[in-house]
Amino acid sequence: MSKVLVTGGAGFIGSHVVDALIASGHEVAVVDDLSSGNVDNLHTQAAFYELDIRCQQMAEVFEEFSPDYVYHLAAQIDVRKSVEDPIYDADVNVRGSINLLELCVAHRVKKFIFASTGGAIYGSPEQLPADENCPPRPESPYGTSKLCVEQYVGLYGRLHRLNYANLRFPNVYGPRQTPHGEAGVCSILAGRMLAGEAPVLYGHGKPLRDYVYVGDIARACLLAMKKGDGVTVNLGSGKGVSVRQLFDIIQELTGFTGKPVMKDLRPGEVENIYITGDLARQVLGWFPEVSLREGLEKTVEYVRSTLTGAASSGA
Repeated sequence: MSKVLVTGGAGFIGSHVVDALIASGHEVAVVDDLSSGNVDNLHTQAAFYELDIRCQQMAEVFEEFSPDYVYHLAAQIDVRKSVEDPIYDADVNVRGSINLLELCVAHRVKKFIFASTGGAIYGSPEQLPADENCPPRPESPYGTSKLCVEQYVGLYGRLHRLNYANLRFPNVYGPRQTPHGEAGVCSILAGRMLAGEAPVLYGHGKPLRDYVYVGDIARACLLAMKKGDGVTVNLGSGKGVSVRQLFDIIQELTGFTGKPVMKDLRPGEVENIYITGDLARQVLGWFPEVSLREGLEKTVEYVRSTLTGAASSGA
């Protein structure tokens, strides 16, 4: 058993990582400021610190819990918000991450696993799917801040011999997904259609993205604890799926009979981006196992349960 600290562990992806770690027998502590996370997502066996990763009290968490491993998933995650307020985006994502890296070095953490992005770092590549050799050309402050943190993680690896893995996430979807940021498209579509409301398809339903189920991503994170030292790796499926395809599947699952509203892409959003998973298969022994339809069934079921719960509580 290892002691594992998870930042953003009350969030959509982070809470699934926490669940997987505890199921594997590890002792887990969560740091989350609940700006986008939810206490309902917290595992009952995880210690919880309601803190901002930028604050000085983080040093006390490291002193008290003394983690062997750190999973860093806390972040400002909204592409559009990063365009509107790039200083805030950089402060949370870059300065917050450096604060953690300093503490990891001071407390001799065995490995730092960073949740990066494959959806925003590459920009609009000429060839798809994008692999790890694709030149990073982010088109938003969010993508730029994540790329910057990757560089800092690599620097601390060279400078302080801090072991690490940078995991570049695709568009992750599944239960507990919040409607914040572009990555929330699956839950947004499901929520609106279950409510009988016409969803908006930005980019007129044409943009291609790489959708990987959250359980598969959590499994990759768990594997990175013992495999893939000093690597930067995509966690993609290599398949591009259009927003219209998502709409069609979710429409069938929800029984929605209306039509979507078509609009242009918003600032900072790229037309098409999907990423490989070949290197992850080599170094982590990982590949996505949950099919898109199966994952969307689970997502719709979850969204339906939250709407039913809200209705029964009078919310």
